[in-house]
Amino acid sequence: MKIALSQEGKRPLHTRTVGLFLEDINYGLDGGLYAEMLENRNFEAKDVRGTKDNFIVEEDGSYGWSPYPAGAAVEMKIKSDRPLFSENPHYLRLKAEAGAGVRNKAYDGIYLVKGMKYNVSLWLRSYDYRGKACVGVYRDGAALAEKKIKIKADGKWRRYFFRLKAKMDAEKADFCFLLAGSGTVHIDAFSMMPENAIKGVFRRDLAELMKDFKPAFLRFPGGCVVEGNTLANRYLWKNSLGPAERRKHNWNRWAVHGTDVGNPRSPYSHYGQTLGIGFYEYFRLCEYLGCKALPVVNVGIACQYMSTESVPVDSPEFETYLQEALDLVEFANGGEDTEWGKVRAELGHPEPFELEYLALGNEQWEDLPEQRDGTVRSNDFYKRCEIFEKRLHEKYPALKLVGTAGPTVGTPTYESAWAWARKKAEEDPAFLYCMDEHFYVSPAWLYGHADVYDGYPRDVKVCAGEYAAHVPGTGCGSFNAPQANCWEGALAEAAFMTGMERNADVVVMSSYAPLFARIGYTQWGPALVWFDGKGVYPSANYHVQRLYSLYTGNAVLKAETDGEKVYVTASEREGLTYLKIVNAGETELDAEIVGDYDFGQLTRIIRIQAAPADYNTAEEPQKVCPYEEAPLSARSCTLPPKSFSVLVFRK
Repeated sequence: MKIALSQEGKRPLHTRTVGLFLEDINYGLDGGLYAEMLENRNFEAKDVRGTKDNFIVEEDGSYGWSPYPAGAAVEMKIKSDRPLFSENPHYLRLKAEAGAGVRNKAYDGIYLVKGMKYNVSLWLRSYDYRGKACVGVYRDGAALAEKKIKIKADGKWRRYFFRLKAKMDAEKADFCFLLAGSGTVHIDAFSMMPENAIKGVFRRDLAELMKDFKPAFLRFPGGCVVEGNTLANRYLWKNSLGPAERRKHNWNRWAVHGTDVGNPRSPYSHYGQTLGIGFYEYFRLCEYLGCKALPVVNVGIACQYMSTESVPVDSPEFETYLQEALDLVEFANGGEDTEWGKVRAELGHPEPFELEYLALGNEQWEDLPEQRDGTVRSNDFYKRCEIFEKRLHEKYPALKLVGTAGPTVGTPTYESAWAWARKKAEEDPAFLYCMDEHFYVSPAWLYGHADVYDGYPRDVKVCAGEYAAHVPGTGCGSFNAPQANCWEGALAEAAFMTGMERNADVVVMSSYAPLFARIGYTQWGPALVWFDGKGVYPSANYHVQRLYSLYTGNAVLKAETDGEKVYVTASEREGLTYLKIVNAGETELDAEIVGDYDFGQLTRIIRIQAAPADYNTAEEPQKVCPYEEAPLSARSCTLPPKSFSVLVFRK
């Protein structure tokens, strides 16, 4: 088998294309990247159930908290009079006997690392209790990390902050607040964060895994959470600024994933958003990762899978959505003499974040005209985007806007969206920078469409903002299915990505979806990275995506092969040539690499090979991962069956 490289038709790449998509799904932020270890830390949890256009939201502030020790005389009451902060008014009135109190569920318990320090804080109010309290982590009543605090009985809310040092490693231990004597206190806004959290916010192992990926961009905060199950439930970025205690709690759209008329409550009906990672933290995360930010804004339409709600474009309310987008750009890029640039500076970042991209909507589509309340109308999605584009580009002409082709490909709504985008591009080439395509498809579809972008017109570029192989029979799209990240799907994605890289002049952004999934707390699989309270377990798909991110040059070469079920792409940078090869077949192949120019000698081979059903787990986190193989020849190599290889040539 031969692979032929040529500089004929070589195209420059002005930017890296492979990025990350971060949404608070699968407890990926609260319970994940947000390093906060406690669950329902501020007693604002909601119990949400229902189906499309019919959601019931009930306060359940005691969720995640229980008396400790079991059987002790403990009374818990959630109150909201004279709150700590009006944004999150609920707090706990605790009445307990000596030595008793409450424990926090902390997802599946507290994981401690011996010698590590943890920052703990809470707010207390006491009218008559003047004793001490013990705050810490316990196992069977024994203190693994503990602090005794003295409570002042003056009827005022007071903040207590201290550090705990773990005496030993521990798994699934109890975080507790215990009164030393009998009495009554009010408590709110607990927090327990590992001292090694990056920027004091991000869980270190997850953030470092993102940084090792070297993403070109980060798309956030969703995803469906941008839209909300209702417009009142949508993501409000201004609520995500300021002190963590004052960021208004929001119930998570994914709390009702999988519900239907016969089963209106999901196992995760209390899934909420504390907004501990807000827009300021998102931008700081992009700085840490060294990537571009791609925030997504709501254009006045709730999630079309879960709602028919939208704000009419001719209503005063629609102006609110426009202003939210304009203010967001000002927050990111405005000087300290602007309203929202001043807010950013006061948060600690006087320099602009230099935002370049903004996405209009997540995956909405122009619905067909329908009868609503006696009036025939559509949701006017295209008109919304046109108004947003006009207003944004009037003030920020250099801003690169990302449109959306909806949640599917090859459908009537998809074709309609592209027809609209191309028509607008004819009128104004700067109207949109690119169109966002989402596709969750089978491996067979990915193999069969690896050349799909070869024929795409170049007038409007593509952002493949959400995509993944969904392997039939592995539980894709269901709860807690790490087996959905099997090698069969990852290999098909590697093959499809050869076409993305080959056409990087039109596919300017791509990101797998979703990024994170906490084991036991997952509404959607597959996911790029699985984790629990103890560790992080990147999938085979993560390793494929990362190799594309790390080993792509700044110019795409022509690469062709005569091999059956073989997919190739090549790029170069500063004397290095990167050749990616997918052998999707069942047999081993010998490959000879030739070219019409001197591309150097083979110096490295990075490879992934596994059985199609193999996947990584907490018990076997490296079952499917890259390994290096020493080259045996300057321009040839053996390709194992079901393998993905990156060959590095140096002149």
